[in-house]
Amino acid sequence: MQIIVNVIVLAALYALICCGYVLIYRVSRVLNLAHGELMVLGGYFLFTMTGMFGKAPVPVFIVALVMSLALGLVVYFSLMRFMTGQSTLSAVLVTIALGILLRGIMTLIWTAQTWHPLEQLGLRNTSFEIGKGAVISTFGLVAVVGAIALYTALFFSFKFTRWGLRMRAVGEKPLLASQRGVELHRCYAISWGIAVLAGGFAGMVQSCDSGLDPGLFVVGLKAFPVVLVGGLDSLAGAIPAALIVALAEVLAINYISPETAEVAPFVVLLLMLLIRPWGLLGTKEELDRV
Repeated sequence: MQIIVNVIVLAALYALICCGYVLIYRVSRVLNLAHGELMVLGGYFLFTMTGMFGKAPVPVFIVALVMSLALGLVVYFSLMRFMTGQSTLSAVLVTIALGILLRGIMTLIWTAQTWHPLEQLGLRNTSFEIGKGAVISTFGLVAVVGAIALYTALFFSFKFTRWGLRMRAVGEKPLLASQRGVELHRCYAISWGIAVLAGGFAGMVQSCDSGLDPGLFVVGLKAFPVVLVGGLDSLAGAIPAALIVALAEVLAINYISPETAEVAPFVVLLLMLLIRPWGLLGTKEELDRV
């Protein structure tokens, strides 16, 4: 039972991170390889806000989430906006450079020390018993609830709201959407904002669960195979892919050794590339384009 709980919690964390990868690619066709660093910045925003608001968790989390949203908009309008229409490789290289720059900035500002935001918030990551021999931590539960809420909101928005339909149109036929009066840069900016917001939230949860340091970006890197397993352009595919990769990782920890958990996501990715290279719910056309 505990293994199932661990799989669900880890899958929820991966799903939160993967949402950003998929959303940016689906709308703007940019592969954001700086997403792990943007995720970590969400944790640092939370840590910094605790010094301003003290032991007030709700305002701290709200302000940190707003800052993550603003960061996504700033990254798009100050940098990625100018990559519109450029080659895919050029945009990818820019995100790689951005990730390296952000890692350096985080180390300079917050150092390489491990910080614990929960200590400053005066909170404890209490565990709750949810079944015979199974427990879940507070922030593990937050990750699960957050992932469910995020994906439900996105699926509803893409299907029933005006801006969601416009973003789908931009992702599928940007030229046609532009000719019909859809503002491309606005849709691209919204996708970056929501993506960094989701990633930042994942960074906040992870920093509260296990601590915060610049090396946390590796979690974002480990989530990238989940994106490819589910399908690079499929939000729906990210959910079963997160469960599959999380299951492989948890089983590796419990039945082989903790060290093998680092490579488990990539083993699953290699198997998927052999069987179905475009992912569970992805499309062949997007794989060819990449």
